[in-house]
Amino acid sequence: MDVLSDLLDGVRARGALFSKSIMNPPWGVRFAHDSPLTLVTMVRGRAWIVPEEGPLLELATGDTAILRSPGPHTIAHPADAPTSCVVLDGNRCLGPDGAPLTEEADLGMRTYGTSTDAPDLLLSGSYEVTGDLNRRLLSALPPVLAVPADHCHDGLGALIQEEIDCAAPGQQLVLDRLLDLALITRLRAWFTSPGVRPPAWYTAMADPIVGRALRLMHNRPAHPWTVASLADHCGVSRASLARHFTALVGTPPMTYLAEWRVDLAAERLRGTDETVDAIARGVGYSTAFALSAAFKRVRGVTPTEHRRSPLPATGQVA
Repeated sequence: MDVLSDLLDGVRARGALFSKSIMNPPWGVRFAHDSPLTLVTMVRGRAWIVPEEGPLLELATGDTAILRSPGPHTIAHPADAPTSCVVLDGNRCLGPDGAPLTEEADLGMRTYGTSTDAPDLLLSGSYEVTGDLNRRLLSALPPVLAVPADHCHDGLGALIQEEIDCAAPGQQLVLDRLLDLALITRLRAWFTSPGVRPPAWYTAMADPIVGRALRLMHNRPAHPWTVASLADHCGVSRASLARHFTALVGTPPMTYLAEWRVDLAAERLRGTDETVDAIARGVGYSTAFALSAAFKRVRGVTPTEHRRSPLPATGQVA
């Protein structure tokens, strides 16, 4: 696997909060849930994302936006339009008077709006994100990022819309997987967009030498890697690998490996009941003491202290 695959492997939709809004301007949909990661696609028409703080973001037909820890926010056309409805979660929506809307009787499951042929159609899906690796990915993203329509031609918006309209068994699972796929493809498109400065580990993956070293460490994190053994696998000298890796990634190879092993250990400390010794061996340390020393150096706490500490708030980026 590569770095992005490892980080995204832990980001999975579970009971994704999906909704479809079909509106005649002027309209405004208020999203009151606190999901830490939200994906919005403008299937047709246009709208503006209006955050609590920060600039507006315009969405044209086919555009997608990914919002990190957005908090309550509004999507509207025009930007200053009054609120037409408030989405509380995947199954609850309130009208402008605060009374619950009965979407099943009007426009279909998970669908809010005025009429099925209204000019503006908005799809929104949100994640519940937990875990240390998930938060490492979130920390690499800006609060709001946009992917223009001409950067993606995969038709996922149409597939999601079709599935929302279909109340067949297994609908939630299909929606979850479609949201996973949409997130992955949109992130890849954004990382390669002009003017975007992706994380160093992403751009380094394209380098034939450093990219191979990163894949080796991510495929076999518990292997007793040294700069010499990595260099041998990459077909270069120790000095060349160390110099090239540090220049592209920003840290020396062994520093990167130690931080990655600690991230993996942190995930398992909170996600499993394995002993610290078992986790240590699983991520490449011979003893719990060796892992504890590395953990303390990288995170400032011991593995046991990390396991006992409360989880960060849902939307908080570590």
